[in-house]
Amino acid sequence: MPLRVAVVGAGSSGLTCIKACVDEGLQPVCFESSDDIGGLWKFQELPEPMQSSIYRSLVSNTSKEMMCFSDFPMPDDYPNYMHNSQLLQYLRLYTEHFNLLKYIVFQTKVRSATQRPGFSVSGQWDVVTTNKSGEEEHWIFDAVLVCSGHYTHPTLPQLDFQGQETFSGKCLHSWEYKDAEPYRGKRVVVVGLGNSGGDIAVEISRSAEKTFLSTRRGAWVIGRMAANGLPLDMTAITRFNGFITQLLPRGFVNWVTERTLNQKYDHDLYALKPRHRFIDRRPLINDDLPGRILQGALVIKPNLKELKDTSAVFEDGSQEENISAVIFCTGYKGTFPFLDTALSERPHGELTLYKRVFPPSLEHPTLAIMGLFQAKGPIIPVVEMQARWAVKVFSGSTHLPPKERMLEVIESDRKRNIRSYPCPQQAALQIDYIPYLDFMATEVGARPNLLKLLLRDPVLWMKVVFGPCTPYQYRLTGPGQWTGARCAILTQWERVAKPFKTRLVPQPEPRANFLYSPWSIALVGTVIAAVLLSALVQNATLLRGSWSPGH
Repeated sequence: MPLRVAVVGAGSSGLTCIKACVDEGLQPVCFESSDDIGGLWKFQELPEPMQSSIYRSLVSNTSKEMMCFSDFPMPDDYPNYMHNSQLLQYLRLYTEHFNLLKYIVFQTKVRSATQRPGFSVSGQWDVVTTNKSGEEEHWIFDAVLVCSGHYTHPTLPQLDFQGQETFSGKCLHSWEYKDAEPYRGKRVVVVGLGNSGGDIAVEISRSAEKTFLSTRRGAWVIGRMAANGLPLDMTAITRFNGFITQLLPRGFVNWVTERTLNQKYDHDLYALKPRHRFIDRRPLINDDLPGRILQGALVIKPNLKELKDTSAVFEDGSQEENISAVIFCTGYKGTFPFLDTALSERPHGELTLYKRVFPPSLEHPTLAIMGLFQAKGPIIPVVEMQARWAVKVFSGSTHLPPKERMLEVIESDRKRNIRSYPCPQQAALQIDYIPYLDFMATEVGARPNLLKLLLRDPVLWMKVVFGPCTPYQYRLTGPGQWTGARCAILTQWERVAKPFKTRLVPQPEPRANFLYSPWSIALVGTVIAAVLLSALVQNATLLRGSWSPGH
């Protein structure tokens, strides 16, 4: 009998986990608490508690070629940066193409997943679910893949500032925010300069009387566009760039990057300059934030210190009056209430995970956590590789190191990140995008061999090394190899260009150009040959004269 695997959640992570199980010959059963696929990317006006939630206008900050599944490119007419509704449609196409819907049980919540009696022998799990009618059902699984995400439990700041209980305005988390209409004509404070905080502050500033964006540390801000209007991640996330970044001194890389960013808009002048250097943390991706600051619609403020009846007081002593709402974009807790609390070894309830996937405390590696990481790159390809690795471990095709070794690796990774992220919880979440993918691909047997590729297919080698590190690279060889991977890599820039081709752009008429005509080339060649011949003759004459008798 094939191993039965419980998949918790039918978002992008759950869908790729279902497919990975099927590819490995396992039997998945996916439990989805809502009535549809999509998870985070399914917009809902009124999401239920402990479900992911996004705002109406959300657009991805990673481009379609970088964030797609490795064996299913996005349609070439999709825009390079997609609205959440288009990304949901892509997930529907993926589900239909690989026939994944039949493995999903909708409107069913996982209440608990606990180790069965005799786990030390079997490695099996007891899973308890409830359906929409509240009926409870008990299941037995050989393994569990947790794909419920970590954007379900908002983190609201503890009372670091006074007066929150007497504030007459509304306080809410970005999890509750849907659009800017309730804040039209009002004065609003947004707390937190992450990607959500930047997006929400910009959107509100278009209709509010005044918007204040409060930040503790500041941020380096970059747009989605690189040179020539190309997607930023397509030009930045390459194997060659990664090699050069590792080779050059960190201080030099920071100096060059920060100088380039400040030439576009001076982060010091715009009150955005952070305490950290550029490569130490993830930048804020936002195309419009500096423009809203330039127009005065958005004002950057220091950390919020205190709320009074109708005002907000900041750490520099400044005070803004008539504040109607404070929106906290302060992140989420990476907790999973349905799991045994014994797995949460850290003081704040976070999981200790080997390579951000496997709890080393388990006697059998039959539990894997998907997507609980932070990276300077798209999430979907990383989770897909996590799933491919996890099912190989479940099936016994590959093995994890001993517990002691896993704990050493966890501590080593944490120490490496702690200088950039002093908070231990944040330090534990960080991964290096391409090295992390390559590690898991090695475990799976799907890492491209660059030397062999150079000898066998130098054109493809150039694309893989110097071009964007698109997910197709991990389908060129090994288990899960996809015959379309090479073509997908060679045509990726064509799919980038396709959505721009909405109008026939007039081209200059070709004109006869003397400099490039065949006659001009022949004439120039003749002149060059004559000059060279004349120089040779002259040199020969001089040589004869210098060696003649009696000179």
